[in-house]
Amino acid sequence: MASSIRHKSIKTLQGAIPRGTPFDSRQLRKVGVSPALAHHYLKSDWLARLGRGVFMFPKDTLRREDSLKFLSRHVEGFHVGGKTALAWRGIRHNLPAREPIALWGEGKFVLPSWFAERFPARYTARKLFSPKLPRGFCLHPVPETPDGVLVSEPERALLEMLSEVGVHQGVEEARNIMEGIRSLRIDTLAKLLINCQRVKVRLLCVAWECRGKLLGQVANGLK
Repeated sequence: MASSIRHKSIKTLQGAIPRGTPFDSRQLRKVGVSPALAHHYLKSDWLARLGRGVFMFPKDTLRREDSLKFLSRHVEGFHVGGKTALAWRGIRHNLPAREPIALWGEGKFVLPSWFAERFPARYTARKLFSPKLPRGFCLHPVPETPDGVLVSEPERALLEMLSEVGVHQGVEEARNIMEGIRSLRIDTLAKLLINCQRVKVRLLCVAWECRGKLLGQVANGLK
């Protein structure tokens, strides 16, 4: 009888969580898997432990998107930003394969080793914008994965990249990327700049903006 219940529970779990997805104790409890039963599944090689309270199915290959979605449930304001977001939105296609994913969020957070070992990444909690900026402004999943992790739209991603100039980002590359962007929404960028708390970012953006459309709006807003 006990064996039948255990078998039914693991089948329910396998049906509820897609392969290649990390999951935690809370998700196990939702499908009726107690800590004791989870321990039994680990001993029986029906589950594999990734870290404290985090699991996967044995022999699975974790998918990047699902892993990012998992992290997003544990970090306020979590999103893909900066140069990575620009690349994911088709603005720059020649990112090196092993270049770290630029991740942003609110508050301190250490990327778990199981994630960092599979997906090189860098997490930033830098407070770039004023609290007056609406939460989630210019953050949406990319069209290819509408239910995926939030990704900065080009205007926000640009300012996030500029904030890293001199830290993780080279000056020449940043300027070349900015000058290569052809479809920035001027009103959106102006709103972000007006709410940007980093003087360096505002100065770089206005100084490098070579199309002339932005300068008047931003200059008025920053006075």
